[in-house]
Amino acid sequence: MTPRPGPVCTGASKPATAPSAYASFSSYVRARGPVLLRTARSLTANPSDAEDLLQTALAKTFVAWERIEDHRALDGYVRRALVNTRTSQWRKRKVDEFACEDLPEPHGLPLPDPAEQQVLHDAMWRAVMRLPDRQRAMVVLRYYEDLSEAQTAEVLGVSVGTVKSAVSRALGKLREDPELAPVR
Repeated sequence: MTPRPGPVCTGASKPATAPSAYASFSSYVRARGPVLLRTARSLTANPSDAEDLLQTALAKTFVAWERIEDHRALDGYVRRALVNTRTSQWRKRKVDEFACEDLPEPHGLPLPDPAEQQVLHDAMWRAVMRLPDRQRAMVVLRYYEDLSEAQTAEVLGVSVGTVKSAVSRALGKLREDPELAPVR
């Protein structure tokens, strides 16, 4: 059997991106990875899903790395990729949940931590996770990521008025949440 002359795929011998692009992308991910993972975690209900979501968003970012002109705006670009990817997942998912009058008890919740701060944090997080997806995304970007209303509107591609009204409705739901009654 005679060896083949050269690679079967002509693009196989060429690197996809320059080594400096890979190095700058790697350093960006190392530096900003924990913050971006926290954002992804805010958009999902499962830590494993958050890691997958971040991985997908980072893969999309790497593909566009050399086309991104303003590297100071990378966090916004990746956040937008996270929200867009999560929105696509919401649209594609098969609905296995059915509305009913009585909500089932959540399974697998950790035992309450004796520290007051942890109890408050857990109660608040559960309340935020019960918000509709769009309101939750806006509350997370606005208060957990500390973006302004204008920045939140830009990341989500909506008007500032939409952010204001949706956040107002979300905060109203959080105020009425019975689990948060002891905090008031």
